[in-house]
Amino acid sequence: MDSKYMKRAIELAFKGRGYTSPNPLVGAVIVKEGRVIGEGYHEYYGGNHAEVNAINTSSEDVAGATMYVTLEPCSHFGKTPPCAKLIIDKKIKEVIIGMMDPNPIVAGRGIKLLRDQGIKVTVGILEEEVRRLNEIFIKYITTKLPFCILKTAMTLDGKIATNIGDSKWITNEKSREYVHEIRHEVSGIMVGIGTVLADNPSLTTRLKDKEGSDPVRIIVDTECRIPLESKVLNLDSKVKTIIATTEKADKDKIKLIKEKKAEVIITPLKNNRVDLGYLIKKLGEMKIDSILIEGGSTLNYSILKEGCIDKVISFIAPKIIGGENAKTPIGGVGIDYIKDSIELKNIQSKMFDQDIMIEGYLRKEE
Repeated sequence: MDSKYMKRAIELAFKGRGYTSPNPLVGAVIVKEGRVIGEGYHEYYGGNHAEVNAINTSSEDVAGATMYVTLEPCSHFGKTPPCAKLIIDKKIKEVIIGMMDPNPIVAGRGIKLLRDQGIKVTVGILEEEVRRLNEIFIKYITTKLPFCILKTAMTLDGKIATNIGDSKWITNEKSREYVHEIRHEVSGIMVGIGTVLADNPSLTTRLKDKEGSDPVRIIVDTECRIPLESKVLNLDSKVKTIIATTEKADKDKIKLIKEKKAEVIITPLKNNRVDLGYLIKKLGEMKIDSILIEGGSTLNYSILKEGCIDKVISFIAPKIIGGENAKTPIGGVGIDYIKDSIELKNIQSKMFDQDIMIEGYLRKEE
């Protein structure tokens, strides 16, 4: 039964996807005498935590009940009062937790507070699922670096465009809809200047059934070649566009870009290009906790080589276009030996009609 109720708490937590950043996704279920009497989730950043919403929606007194919550209740005052104290005040007798909060400010303190007041606490129910749910939060809160997702889409023969550069569309509509769900979840989206020059994308979020959250648009542009009429510089959007460039950029062009209300980050040069490691760290300092990289083959190779990628999502469409000069998802110099190839772990796959999506995590060095 513990797994059953924790699964429901995870389902509830997922409803906050795209709205709680940089806070975690949290769901809570209150059970009394075998009956669910209250449910809640963290709905948006700065709003009530899941535990509070579950208590507030309860159909009866929660005294003596058991609470299932995906993440350790907080014990400190942040934007809201501590949930652990509320649980104690409401006389809930048992708390079952998916995982301990990795936030150093919490990190076991909420659990200790509950136990010190005689409340039975169990930790680690469906922990792997909860960790996956909050992989962005866990990475960011422990490192202050964004969780970076590399997304690629290719044909069965590994091409991202034809030999004349045509790429619309490699994947089907359902696959593209799913990518917009990911855009809704992350804080930032990154492409290289080559993508902007070739496709002039908007890099916004478009969802069918709800209003999506646009990610911050990040353009990697070593020499500031971006045309001033580009869509990303002329959008009616609640979030900003960032141009990451270097000392090679023309100062007058930078001034014109800033007049477009875009932000410019000047990074050091690395291999005569934008220093991606510096850029990722800088974006983390700006509280951008997650980035979807939808770049071309040059940016994809460079950011993989830099070691910034945490997760890869690759779509494969059952199409063959061929062409020696047709680009592949990962360009650059490449790797000489198979033994040195970049490996993924924890692989999952999913079908979107006839497209296959493969998702995995980079195998970090021990």
